[in-house]
This record gives sequence, C-alpha cells and structure tokens, in this order.
Amino acid sequence: MQTGFLTLREQSGLTPQEVADRCAVSLRTVYRWEKGECKPNTLAVRELQKIVKAANTNRMSNSPQFKFIDLFAGIGGFRKAFESIGGRCVFTSEWDKACRTTYQANYGCDHPVEGDIREFTKDPESLDKIPAHDVLIGGFPCQPFSIAGVSKKNALGRLHGFRCETQGTLFFDLAQIIEHHRPPAILLENVKNLVSHDGGKTFRIIRQTLEEELGYTIDYRIIDGKNWVPQHRERIFIVGFRNDVGFDFRKLELPDFSARPKLESILHRTDGSELDEPPYFVNGEVAEKYTLTPRLWQYLQDYKEKHSKAGNGFGFGLFGPEDVSRTLSARYYKDGSEILIRQEGKRPRRLTPRECARLMGFDLPSESSFQIPVSDTQAYRQFGNSVVVQAAQAVARHMKPHIMEAIARRDNQLSIPFEIADRQVVPA
Repeated sequence: MQTGFLTLREQSGLTPQEVADRCAVSLRTVYRWEKGECKPNTLAVRELQKIVKAANTNRMSNSPQFKFIDLFAGIGGFRKAFESIGGRCVFTSEWDKACRTTYQANYGCDHPVEGDIREFTKDPESLDKIPAHDVLIGGFPCQPFSIAGVSKKNALGRLHGFRCETQGTLFFDLAQIIEHHRPPAILLENVKNLVSHDGGKTFRIIRQTLEEELGYTIDYRIIDGKNWVPQHRERIFIVGFRNDVGFDFRKLELPDFSARPKLESILHRTDGSELDEPPYFVNGEVAEKYTLTPRLWQYLQDYKEKHSKAGNGFGFGLFGPEDVSRTLSARYYKDGSEILIRQEGKRPRRLTPRECARLMGFDLPSESSFQIPVSDTQAYRQFGNSVVVQAAQAVARHMKPHIMEAIARRDNQLSIPFEIADRQVVPA
C-alpha cells in the first residue's frame, strides 16, 4: 500500500533525491519514509505540503498545463505534437548522436538531450534522475521477448513477470520508468506489425505488463499518416491511463478522405514561388545530385524486372504529383527506391531531405523552417524513423482532456490533509 509520505512526495512533483537535498537527509532516509519503515519528520512534511499548496494555487490561476518526458525521442516528432497542445517537455532521451544534434537544433537547450535510456534505469537512484511527469511518451524499438516459465522462476527464486519476460529489451526500461514514476498517462508508438510480431507474443506481453502488472487502462489504434500527409504510413499508438478516464480511440475522428493531400503539396515548387535552399533547391530547381545516376536507374529497373518474372513484388516505387507515396524508411539513403519522383524527360529522382521534412509533417507544405543540421544520409535515416507529426498531434489532442482529468483525479486523490502528531503523518 502507498504510504502517506509517498503520496505527498508524488503530489509535490519532487524526486526522492530532491526531497533529500531540501530536507538535509540521506536518500536512504527518504526511501525509508516512503516505505513506512520509519516516521517522516515534521519539517519534511510541512515543506512538501507548502510545495503542493503553491502548485495547486498556480494550477488554478493558469491555463491547464502538463509535463511530459520524450523517450526514444528521435528528432522530436512527439515533442512537437505535445508542445502544440500546451505540454512542457522536462526530459529527453535519444541514444543516436546525430538525432540529438537535430533535436537540439530545433528545440533549444532548456534541458540536455540525454543518451542511452539504460543509464537511467540501472537502479532506483538512477530512475530518480528522471523528473516527475504527467505523461510518458516513447516510440520504443520492437524487440522479441523471451517467455520463461514462471513456476520454474519461482522455484529458483528468480524474477518473474515483466522483469523476467522483457529483460534485455528496451520495453523493459520503459516499464521500469512507468513503475517507478507512475505517470497519470502514457503514450507508446511502434510499427503496425507490433501486434503480430513474434506470433503475437510481443504485443501480448506488452499489454499484460501495462494492464496487469503496472495497472493502466489501455487502448490502442493503428493510424495511417496518409490522413494528413501524402504517405501511406501505418503506426500503432498505445495509450494508457492510471485511472479509467473514459478514453476511447474509436472516437478519434480522422480527416475527410477527399481532403487527403497529394505529393504535389510537399514537392519543391519550380514555378518561381519557392526560395532557393542550397543544397536541396538551387536556381529554382531541385539540385541535380538527387536525380538517379544512369547506372543506379538501370540497376533498379533490372532488379524490378527480375523479381516481376519470379512473381515477386519487389522493386522501386515511382510517383507523380497526384500520388500518395509508400512508407519512407530509414534505408531511404541507400537508393531511394521506395519513393522515386518522376521527372519529365529525365531519370527519376529521390526526395530531398527538405521534402522528407514536409512528408513527415515537421514542415507544413511549402515551409522550410525545420532545421536539418546533418548530412543527407543522416537526415534520411532520421525522417525515415520518425512519426508523422500531424498524426501525433491528432492523438495528443484526443488525449488532452483525458490527461487533464487524470491529473485532476491524481491531485484530488493525493490532496489528503495530514495531521502531524508524535512525528507521524496520518491521513485525517
């Protein structure tokens, strides 16, 4: 059972280390208070009560806001989405150095972009370095899980549940953070095939972990990015709340089919209305380096013909302005074969990184504001691994009233008056 002091500490938004520093006690002492092993001192309780009261007063006098953490952040598609609905990012983790460069170029340095999330899940003290938050967001990599017999684990005195079944996967680290911080809301994102991955085992363990072991009410939906951008890109979004706040993914309305955009909306405009942007767009034309070489174009044609004769569908994808493209992948830098753009009287070309930024929603059509401080190779990898920003925004907007309700429920639940007697904290 959660102790009164742990309840109050969670409501204050402070980590155990921050409480220890403020109250001039050891971190071990704070943990003992939280576990009920000893009675917290009066000054510590009063300090936390003061912080909670100030936070509640501030919340009443300002527009509702919430804090979120951005894990496996890539180049910040979810940050862009959740900041657009009033969220404030308080922690970011992304292991790839080039992604961190792009992320910091676009979102500033209000806090450092941390590297490998596993540096923060090694032990409780490391987990405390992640700030308290209202929403945990993570587009985690999909890895196979190994299910071991729970009875055998019990017999050997070993861990079971998610600590056994997900050990060695990055979902394990997400689960540890969720278990430790218990945010009111979570949002996870992955490829569509997560549901069928490893014969359905992976998704089954993920759902059991979130629902049965961590206590979240879960809903999920596969959403196609082509509702907002001219790209067929299906992803699964998994939403969870600590309390059942009535979130229903089926009520998320998608844009009207007839209004779906076409590739012409994201391509460079050669009619003189778009400013040059070297090295992508020069003298009113797409730079020549993006046109396929004769050798590469011939190779792709031969490759497609070979597999067509064998009855396979492998080959390049050739698109015009009125089309919707295939999914942009992280391997696009290799040959661009999944999305080639027709050019009249010329060999086809790749998309430029700027067009990829528009295709993924980091820039609106015809915009060029998203900073791309990395090489083309890195840019293609980054956009190919990203989430469609408008899809993330639609999910964020659908979540927001439920996020605010979940925060209010937590605050009402945690706003327990305390009587301080004999150096005890006792719910009134």
